[in-house]
Amino acid sequence: MNKMFNISEASKILDLVDPITKKPQNHILRYWEKEFSQIKPKIINKRRYYSSKQIEIVKLIKFLLKNEQITISGVKKLMNLKLNKLDDSNKLSLKEKYYKFNLKNKSKSLLEKVNKIKNYGKKNSS
Repeated sequence: MNKMFNISEASKILDLVDPITKKPQNHILRYWEKEFSQIKPKIINKRRYYSSKQIEIVKLIKFLLKNEQITISGVKKLMNLKLNKLDDSNKLSLKEKYYKFNLKNKSKSLLEKVNKIKNYGKKNSS
């Protein structure tokens, strides 16, 4: 069965967290739900739950809004054009940029973890 994430977990996964208080910014996710018909959380006992597929859709929307600086109405048009399926083969596509962005972030995270492991214990070994 597919794991479901509540709204706070989803906000943390999507890095929608206030940098000062470290609290999840759930209001952004709720706002995007109203704006984008593609975001459809399952509501159980008046609580929102997102599947992994839903989180991937929101990641793409966030990338287009924040990184590509496309307006909400522009992202709506792109999402309604089924951009996700149409431009996979286009080398200069937005989806390709999205995949590169995700790969770069995952690589950076892995590199930080490897360096942490390498440096573990070096401070006390002198």
